Amino acid sequence: MTHILIVDDDKNILELLHYQLKDAGYQVSQAKDGIEALDILRLKRFHLAVVDVMMPYMDGFALTKEIREKYDIPVILLTSKNQIEDKEQGYLSGTDDYLVKPFEAKELLFRMKALLRRYDKNQGVESVISIGHTTVNKKSYEVHINDRTILLPLKEFELLYFFISNPMQAFTRDQLIQHIWGMDYEGDERTVDVHVKRLRERFSKLTDDFQIKTVRGVGYLLEVKK
Repeated sequence: MTHILIVDDDKNILELLHYQLKDAGYQVSQAKDGIEALDILRLKRFHLAVVDVMMPYMDGFALTKEIREKYDIPVILLTSKNQIEDKEQGYLSGTDDYLVKPFEAKELLFRMKALLRRYDKNQGVESVISIGHTTVNKKSYEVHINDRTILLPLKEFELLYFFISNPMQAFTRDQLIQHIWGMDYEGDERTVDVHVKRLRERFSKLTDDFQIKTVRGVGYLLEVKK
């Protein structure tokens, strides 16, 4: 199911959009400001964000920049202003679309569907990768092994997808941090060890298709079983 994040400090707008989007068949999460939105984005996989411009703590422009740097999802900015300077700032921050309040719910839905189609097409054929009986689907963020579906925390999924996209290739912990957590990550390399351990524990009893091996003095490698 398509998961939408709506971010607005106006409780009435949150409730209205939540009802309308759920009625249109979307799964919806809410945040009342940019800080809360980033916390939610770290925990769940979203397909699109609808973001208000004027919010406390972190405005919509700043939040959009953060989303654009860390997540590959479309953003629609909502604003009560219709000045060209505000639109310019919105697009400079990386928004995909811009909607001025008040607006019709149908118009928001039309714009959302257009953006979701565009992003879905841009995912490419490599969004689904298979090794043996294991299939990793980056569109749905699901792992399928035979008839079983496994849902992983976001970073575990991204790490597994990266490994399976690059089988039999060794990566240092620093390389994995850069690819999965980004250049600005302030944690240490033990994060990689923890996530690899969790993946091993999850899949060692589920499949013999692959194994994440430790390469002494280097880092990790995903070995494909024949």
